[in-house]
Amino acid sequence: MTLNTINIGQKLNREITSLLRHTALGDMEFSIKRELTYDDFLSDKMLIIRVIMTGIPYSLFDLIQEDAPFSENEWADFLDLSVKSLQQYRKTSKSFNSVQSEKIVQIAEVTKTGLEVFEDMDKFKLWLNTPSDSLGNLKPRELLKYSYGKEQLISQLTRISEGTLA
Repeated sequence: MTLNTINIGQKLNREITSLLRHTALGDMEFSIKRELTYDDFLSDKMLIIRVIMTGIPYSLFDLIQEDAPFSENEWADFLDLSVKSLQQYRKTSKSFNSVQSEKIVQIAEVTKTGLEVFEDMDKFKLWLNTPSDSLGNLKPRELLKYSYGKEQLISQLTRISEGTLA
């Protein structure tokens, strides 16, 4: 794990804690006495749903984007936005709508799982760009645009980690 990875992880942890302390998430009460981790967030499906409902703020997206192996063009494509629109989100610190927020979280989950399995960003990138027979000879990266694709990727990564998929 590199120093940059550790720093991004710490920033993600602080951003998640700040988001939950300073955002009204419906009727959900938060009495946060400790810093939540990014892993805590990605492990709690109801919390994810509440955050998606309010919209992922650009500040959190920016850190998720920094942690993931995708270019700004790829993110724009995943979110069905133009690069110019994505840059406008940055300038205005606008929050993403629920559909875009859900996609951001899905890609974050795949990235987290991929890095846990491969323990190296370069190996994860190689896997993302290599066509797979079990994925209909598509590159894993091509499936990220779709909800069902995310499920297939998590499933395949789980099988790789268990040694049941070469």
